[in-house]
Amino acid sequence: MNKKIAFIGTGAMGGAILAAACQGMDPQQITLTDAMPSRAEALAQEYACHAVATNREAAEAADLILLCVKPQTGAAVLREIAPVLLGAQKAGKPKVLCSILAGVTIETLRNLLGAGADYPIIRMMPNTPALIGKGLMLLTCDDAVSEADQSELLTLIAPCGESEWLSETLFDQATALSGCTPAFVYMFIEALADGGVFVGVPRGLAMQFAARAVYGAAAMVLETGEHPGALKDMVCSPGGSTIAGVEALEDSGFRRAAIQAIKQAAKRNAELGDMK
Repeated sequence: MNKKIAFIGTGAMGGAILAAACQGMDPQQITLTDAMPSRAEALAQEYACHAVATNREAAEAADLILLCVKPQTGAAVLREIAPVLLGAQKAGKPKVLCSILAGVTIETLRNLLGAGADYPIIRMMPNTPALIGKGLMLLTCDDAVSEADQSELLTLIAPCGESEWLSETLFDQATALSGCTPAFVYMFIEALADGGVFVGVPRGLAMQFAARAVYGAAAMVLETGEHPGALKDMVCSPGGSTIAGVEALEDSGFRRAAIQAIKQAAKRNAELGDMK
């Protein structure tokens, strides 16, 4: 990849994408900045990138800018780098902006920049398994982004895991599912392990067995193409232990709790997108 990259924000998600980027391009082409300068400097030293003091410096140094800050600070950061982005566009060399700000639409991002409908912006949402190359990166953009720029971004993030382009009309709902679900699954694994400990399985083994079972079950869904309900039925022998456990989950409102978790996460995404 020949383009220069800037990471504005190097927290968990920014750091995961950075690690992926350094696998596929020259780290000397990457510039970092963070609200915690020490974090950007440490990552720059680890990956042989360049850390700079200000967001504006990072934007000036790059062709592709990854905005990896929290939505609550996104408006201020965008206003800070807007002169750089608009100046480059006026010169006929627009810099592509890639945003992981939850809930913040492409239209809102352009309004905050003071840019027109032709400014190239890509929204993206990773999830934490990207840290180990098992993530799902959701992506959306419009015709202002060239196919070449889309392809270069895909190359950049490929080590994070899988990628999926979708319409922006589905983006907030889908990111609630893909971005938040790992946290819910971690809670589920922890609870399963607690159950294992309760019935006498040592803590270390209980955690390992629960995690492996969840990992294998997810792989079964993806690799067989079978409906999860059908796969569940394969395990539930008449009068057996699994169906007894299923009854206990149903009695405790397991399905409703999972549905409500996604609904509330999607609702919060919409609230976060209301930037001032």
